[in-house]
Amino acid sequence: MSFFGKMFGGKKEVAPTTGEAIQKLRETENMLIKKQEFLEAKIEDELSIARKNASKNKRVALQALKKKKRLEKQLQQIDGTLSTIEMQREALESANTNTAVLTTMKDAADALKNAHQHMDVDKVHDMMDDIAEQQDVAREISDAISNPVAFGADLDDEDLERELDELEQENFDKEIIGIPEPAPTLPEAPTEDLPEKAKEKKKATTTTTTTTAEAADDDDPVMKQLLSWAN
Repeated sequence: MSFFGKMFGGKKEVAPTTGEAIQKLRETENMLIKKQEFLEAKIEDELSIARKNASKNKRVALQALKKKKRLEKQLQQIDGTLSTIEMQREALESANTNTAVLTTMKDAADALKNAHQHMDVDKVHDMMDDIAEQQDVAREISDAISNPVAFGADLDDEDLERELDELEQENFDKEIIGIPEPAPTLPEAPTEDLPEKAKEKKKATTTTTTTTAEAADDDDPVMKQLLSWAN
């Protein structure tokens, strides 16, 4: 708003947004940088003129040096202005970032408030208590179902474990050590002959001896002569 507008109550101007202000500051910054480059080039030109005419034309050299001083003063002012604009732009960018962050946080807070609008803390605690109670009931039912009431109640665990150990030892002997299973023990056969068998065997032996002797006597002439003399 102009000075006269402020004095006579003119129309109130609308303040630009942070984004618009940052954009304008960047445009001004670029303009000043271009002017800074122009002034630096002009200073170099005036300095070159002063060097060329330092011994030939001192008046021209002095004019060039004066102009260089004025340009250097302008360049110094532009440097200060650029520093101020840069700090102002950084402050606006930081404020713009903070505004965006705060807006996001406010939206998140509103969404969270809306989500909790229909929730009551006491009701939530009651619901959690009901869940815990139902879990306890389910656990008791599972324990009751898995408890063997009448199936295998008369079995002795120690006897079953003993039998299991025997089976494991038997399998160990078969697979690892290779010990064969013990064969069933049978009664030994008698080594002595029965009385009837002994008599028959003795009789057969005697008969065989007599027959053998007679056959030998028939073959021997001396025995024949002795036999005939004995008879």
